Amino acid sequence: MNPMTGLAAIFLAALLTVRPALAGQEDVDPLGSARWGDMRYLFPEQATIRFDPRVRVLAPEVAENPMQVPLTVDASELGAVSEVMVFADFNPIVEVLRFYPQAAPAWLGFRIKLQQSSPVRAAARTADGVWHVGGAWVTTVGGGCTAPSAKAAAPDWQARLNQVSGRQWESGAQAGRVRLRIEHPMDTGLVAGIPAFHLEQVELLADGRSLMRLQLHEPVSENPVFTLKRGAAEGPVEVRGHDNNGNAFQARIEP
Repeated sequence: MNPMTGLAAIFLAALLTVRPALAGQEDVDPLGSARWGDMRYLFPEQATIRFDPRVRVLAPEVAENPMQVPLTVDASELGAVSEVMVFADFNPIVEVLRFYPQAAPAWLGFRIKLQQSSPVRAAARTADGVWHVGGAWVTTVGGGCTAPSAKAAAPDWQARLNQVSGRQWESGAQAGRVRLRIEHPMDTGLVAGIPAFHLEQVELLADGRSLMRLQLHEPVSENPVFTLKRGAAEGPVEVRGHDNNGNAFQARIEP
């Protein structure tokens, strides 16, 4: 046998051995969830999915209140991001929300409900169609999705429904951030006799441009609070949206 031919054969055999191993590593869930395989239904059938440490989910390791679990999702290191999907493997309603960054970076803080301890993940889609996935395990006592909202018991909750309060920071450690709170019970529909009643769409605009659009689902916490970075946009921020019963709202957050 020609020595060069033999070396080429050895190299090819080694390459064929390495490639499947590398491909397999891309599919190994770094959080070791038994339900990761089931989560793939959230993505388009032929989607490319990669675990990526640049997608960060900042969450407490232990959450004492399963109805108010704070999260910050940061996919800004990826550059231009078209869509970010947030989901919890072991929730009865898996998908929490999606947000679509426009003039704002792919960064969002909010709170969610968890029914039990679970990986909480964010999947960011870049312009090439690839989904980059990051996440964190959150341990909690559970029951967050099947407990009734406290707001529904308040006598004035209907009068305050969809009221928006907010703030912008011009200086200091929070400079460039916008925060808003929306009065809403965010009922999951998993409590007997209480139908699903939740915010569906929220959009923030500044300088005549959309900063970010949010598509919300039942596991977002009651009276949701959202924090985002406004990027280069200046001036007042307009907020508009509606819930799944068609109740619309609009507000203005001054600098």
